[in-house]
Amino acid sequence: MIDKFYTLKEMPVSERPYEKCERSGPGALSDAELLAVVIRTGARKERAVDLAARILGFSQAYPGLLVLNHISLKELTSIRGIGRVKAIQLLCIAELTKRMAKATNEGKLKLITPESVANYYMEQMRHLTREIVYLVMLDSKSNLLKDMIISSGTVSSSLLSPREIFLNALKYEAVNVILLHNHPSGDPTPSREDIQTTKRIKEAGNLVGVRLMDHIIIGDNKYISLCEQGYM
Repeated sequence: MIDKFYTLKEMPVSERPYEKCERSGPGALSDAELLAVVIRTGARKERAVDLAARILGFSQAYPGLLVLNHISLKELTSIRGIGRVKAIQLLCIAELTKRMAKATNEGKLKLITPESVANYYMEQMRHLTREIVYLVMLDSKSNLLKDMIISSGTVSSSLLSPREIFLNALKYEAVNVILLHNHPSGDPTPSREDIQTTKRIKEAGNLVGVRLMDHIIIGDNKYISLCEQGYM
């Protein structure tokens, strides 16, 4: 007997995610069933739902759907039944969820409070395994002009150039800027270096007429504003 891939169509109708979704809506599907709709086929002698369950159980550190924010292409393709195409599809789904979260907050964004700014960038930054620094540039009414990644570092540190910050701020005619960076550990507590660097950048901004409004550190679904903490 030749091994084969078991597809969603070979499942009993009552267990098929497509039919279940059509009958009761996507909210009725389990995490594994939702993932099975994406991957469509299982491994040899395994249903797509069972393969999806194996993916969700791949990491003890990041159980369930959280694994998709932390797993690499190489790790995905090491899972039996997941080839290059399926792995890329899953990574793209994870990226879509981050962008959807950001787009959801976009219309509500008021770049005035640290909380609103942190909420806007949270899903984009909280799962990263390397430190990155975002520069957010604003006009005189705190409207967003441009945001960009200006530094990408190691797990423990990132390189940050005041010169690059203010060259970009002047290029986009920003009056105010906000810095955000993530702590891959999940703990947003500022380090001594974070505080010293922030003070140095604020002083440089005063010299060129661009105000550093805040430096926000993103952790795992939490943040710290250096402005609120009195470090600026």
